Amino acid sequence: MSSPLANIYTRLPVAFTHGQGVWLWDAQGRKYLDALAGIGVSCLGHAHPKLVAAISEQAARVIHTSNIYEVPQQAALAARLAALSGMQEVAFNNSGSEANEAAIKLARYYAYQRGNRHAHIITMDSSWHGRTLATLAATGSDKARKGFEPLPSGFIQVPYNNADAIRAAGEAEPRVAAVLLEVLQGEGGIRPSDIAFLQDVRRLCTERGWLLMIDEVQSGIGRTGKWFAHQWADIVPDVMTLAKGLAGGVPIGAMLAAGPAAGVFTPGSHGTTFGGGPLVCAAGLAVLAALESEHLLDNAHQVGHHLKDRLAAELAGTPGVTDVRGRGLMLGIELARPCGVLVSRALQAGLLINVTRDRVVRLLPPLILSRQEADQIVQILVPLIRQFAAEHP
Repeated sequence: MSSPLANIYTRLPVAFTHGQGVWLWDAQGRKYLDALAGIGVSCLGHAHPKLVAAISEQAARVIHTSNIYEVPQQAALAARLAALSGMQEVAFNNSGSEANEAAIKLARYYAYQRGNRHAHIITMDSSWHGRTLATLAATGSDKARKGFEPLPSGFIQVPYNNADAIRAAGEAEPRVAAVLLEVLQGEGGIRPSDIAFLQDVRRLCTERGWLLMIDEVQSGIGRTGKWFAHQWADIVPDVMTLAKGLAGGVPIGAMLAAGPAAGVFTPGSHGTTFGGGPLVCAAGLAVLAALESEHLLDNAHQVGHHLKDRLAAELAGTPGVTDVRGRGLMLGIELARPCGVLVSRALQAGLLINVTRDRVVRLLPPLILSRQEADQIVQILVPLIRQFAAEHP
């Protein structure tokens, strides 16, 4: 009998029953090292006692009320995020796509309030901002957009890591209101931006009165070794979006605003039924507390550096391996040809990975990863890549 599930995923033939730390077990009792963390979501790994306790205790009290009432857990999480980021206000929702949708709406409302009724937003080639119609329009992937036209207009895509291209786009289109970018492109192939580029764009947005909107859905919440990846460039955006690791596996998203972007939304201009409920915000508070008390940002930086160096050293000179890159525990290994087959081969070897942009092996392990566990990733993955590289295309 065929499954009634919609055919929108090509699923691997495994189902996990439980996890502990960076490990997962399937229904047959086989153990897997999780180097993907639910695509960057399970930042504390699996069954972290502090997160389990926070979710359990909150579920026993109240799971949902509504945003028409005060939600103390939401206020506390907003205050914590504002303190960590230097931002002024937080709007919660349920996912990264929704957070970026809110950012797009805010940019348009910001422009509208200033007499610009046809706001344009500059985005980057190879970017990824979500699967809603507006975030697809902002995303730099023809493959993802195909078949969903007509998409919302008002987006200008330019080459990534090129401040001159952004400047030229703004000169050609006077209705630009914002720039939306990722500090470290995730779905785009783990492509980091230059610090000088980020600083140039910050200055340009300030000069032109544009909002600088940074998508930290995948790179935020300690993944690169700082709370937010843009902090490596010592800048503060006007808008920042978060999701994935923010609640360690419970669905949550957030859009943060500061400076000219703060105060743009007013009651009735945006909203959500489930966003920022007591349960998810209790989980978010527990995640942030654990990241801080267990020094997991330092761990992500140090263990990530170790893992990247080990991979680069072991794969040096391997034909068909073109780059090892990334920051913290957000790493990519680019090969010269499509390598999706490595996902199933790694699964058979007890390692969870995935491939993005067809040719980039992506590693997003939990931030609790130890050096010993990082070495285990190398021990499993490197022989698989060498074997793949030695095969005829």
